[in-house]
Amino acid sequence: MKRIILTGGGTAGHVTPNLALLPALKERGFEVRYIGSKNGMEKELVTKAGIPYDGISSGKLRRYFDLKNFTDPFRVLKGFGEARSLLKKYKPDVIFSKGGFVTVPVVLAAKGLHIPVIIHESDMTPGLANKISLPSATKICCNFPETARNLPKGKAVVTGCPIRQELLTGTREAGLAYTGFQDNKPVILVIGGSLGSVAVNKAVRSILPQLLSEFQVVHICGKNNLDEALTGTPGYVQYEYVSQPLKDLFAMADVVISRAGANAICELLALRKPNILIPLSAAASRGDQILNAASFRKQGFSEVIAEEEVKDELLLERIHHVYDHRNDYMNAMASSSMGDAVNTISDMLNELASK
Repeated sequence: MKRIILTGGGTAGHVTPNLALLPALKERGFEVRYIGSKNGMEKELVTKAGIPYDGISSGKLRRYFDLKNFTDPFRVLKGFGEARSLLKKYKPDVIFSKGGFVTVPVVLAAKGLHIPVIIHESDMTPGLANKISLPSATKICCNFPETARNLPKGKAVVTGCPIRQELLTGTREAGLAYTGFQDNKPVILVIGGSLGSVAVNKAVRSILPQLLSEFQVVHICGKNNLDEALTGTPGYVQYEYVSQPLKDLFAMADVVISRAGANAICELLALRKPNILIPLSAAASRGDQILNAASFRKQGFSEVIAEEEVKDELLLERIHHVYDHRNDYMNAMASSSMGDAVNTISDMLNELASK
């Protein structure tokens, strides 16, 4: 049996693409293990999926001053030793790294043991952990053509991001039943991110009366962001968070308003959903969502509104534009080669392992 070790952690975005690969890897005959940090949030997600998990020491790599900068390098060194011992014990044929600081010692240890590594970079520009790991990679998967042009020649492959295959199995009928919506009116799905977005939530609720004259609105607004005054409004439902029924809400949606995180927009691409992206501002991030959104707009997949420019009239105009031209956006996404990242990446891993 071929053996693979998956690694990635720190955020759900560094874990869920790994989990999305599991069915395809098992179909190809892989025995799968996972290396993450000892106390990271990834441990719960991975063990819940039934995958054997090993934790190693992990230190954060910072570009800014922090007293932990003096101690974390020793944690990284300890993690390197632990990772090397685990790799020698399990003898994987290949490693897939999704990013996060815990992956650095794993990837560096793999290079020393001549184990091939495929790295996936979700954002337009690599994060610090992936930047350190890139020279040790056999192949580097990415989401954007612009990223591939700035990676080592011969290593970069534009694949898109692996998404959970169950998202593709939703039905409009189930979404209508879950929300109580009618089938004779189009649906807008608003996703403000896992924590919710004050800017997105406020903008949508500000134009709700105008929207509800033509559309029905599903609003996933984030924890503690429900507006009780709007409860029971005909044609409008709001949820803090949606898990299993999300696939049906996507299937039901005619237009999606979303943040521009890499995983989120790759889900929209795979589902061929016309969308409006409102990326997290540069003041609140390193600007990766702005670059992600710009690439999707350039490829004809999305409309984009800067967070600072979200105004009632502009948002209404963009919603109508995307809905009226929805077939153009769907056709552009259908012509993309990035719609099947799970099988593309699994085939690459299988090829390297077979060698």
